[in-house]
Amino acid sequence: QVQLVESGGGLVQPGGSLRLSCKASGSIFRIISMGWYRQAPGEQRDLVATINSGGAINYADSVKGRFTISRDNRENAAYLQMNTLKPEDTAVYYCNAYLYSDYRTWDSYWGQGTQVTVSS
Repeated sequence: QVQLVESGGGLVQPGGSLRLSCKASGSIFRIISMGWYRQAPGEQRDLVATINSGGAINYADSVKGRFTISRDNRENAAYLQMNTLKPEDTAVYYCNAYLYSDYRTWDSYWGQGTQVTVSS
């Protein structure tokens, strides 16, 4: 059993900042990658940023230069620092992890989501 718990969402004014946190716990052998996705009402879930075990990072074009993803391998945690937030960043943000629960079994896991609202 693996759980991902997100925190850090909330209401912020345009131009403001938020930091999201995600911590994985449970039966974890090795985490391959962690990432953040977001879903606005009526839209599909889209990639925001990912980071793999080697530190390689991928960002959606819409967040490049504003968001920074980081990871703490010892804590099985990932973070998303969001700066210069815009109303179009409003969405539910989901943490994702691809991981091995034992030496041969891997799967994708999702957190419950945290709401980010950017509004004046």
